[in-house]
Amino acid sequence: MRMHPADFLPAGALVTPTPNLHPARHFPVLFLSDLHLGSRACRDDLLLSFLQAHTADVIYLVGDIIDTWLPLGAHWSAAQQQILAILFDRAKRGARLVFTPGNHDAFFRRFIGHSMLGIEIHDRVVHKAADGRRYLVVHGDETDLFDARFPKLSRLSTRLDNALRGLIGWINTGRQRRGLPKSNLAERVVKHFNDMIRACDAFEERLSNVARKHQADGIICGHFHKPALHADHGVEYANCGDWVENATALVETAGGRLLLIDWAAHGTENATAPRLSMELAGQPVHMGYAQTAAR
Repeated sequence: MRMHPADFLPAGALVTPTPNLHPARHFPVLFLSDLHLGSRACRDDLLLSFLQAHTADVIYLVGDIIDTWLPLGAHWSAAQQQILAILFDRAKRGARLVFTPGNHDAFFRRFIGHSMLGIEIHDRVVHKAADGRRYLVVHGDETDLFDARFPKLSRLSTRLDNALRGLIGWINTGRQRRGLPKSNLAERVVKHFNDMIRACDAFEERLSNVARKHQADGIICGHFHKPALHADHGVEYANCGDWVENATALVETAGGRLLLIDWAAHGTENATAPRLSMELAGQPVHMGYAQTAAR
């Protein structure tokens, strides 16, 4: 029996979102990648507050939105259900939503060229910014040498990550009962492992070459969980980052300028407070809200 993409969504995913009582900050375009909904690793509290604080005319979902490598619904939370409800509600209210599936939600690649509840599904798409520059939007897993060479190990690492987070969660429950602070051992182990794998990997250069092959001025991607915004390889390289190890998103201003927002660094208590630009991984990138003026 042929499945419809909506059949893959968790029960209750289409509920009406809770009204947001705070004014949202609006951008013409918003890019989100690697939400990993359905996993323990998803920083759903930060992601939910980010979506409640931001709206956009166009929202690109740049892959790994739902983590289908894990049993569906096993780790689904009320916050994650609310996140999906917000996205579907935005589409219903007139925002354009474009989904380029990644390796963790490759199930949806069989529906490329179709729409799901108002969300367009594409393998890749060229986005034309307000300043005329053309960006190739694609998840980016096609350039991942580790996934290509060791696909079974890659899937195993996802399950080990999930199991480790479950163990640490159980330990933290006991620590809280004794009045002790939570342990972030799982986050530190996963980050160290990923940093070790990517340390000598020229994935940014490979992705920049993909943009050149498509005669684009730059590439907007995700997958590697390494938020970045620079032109070190001759074209604009913009990685949205993720909502597992980080809490970052890419936006485009009315003038066509790309900005990278670090929501974890900004915090969620005062969503309208300005924040100075920061540096990430030794490279200057535009973070927060101080750089939002259109050029």
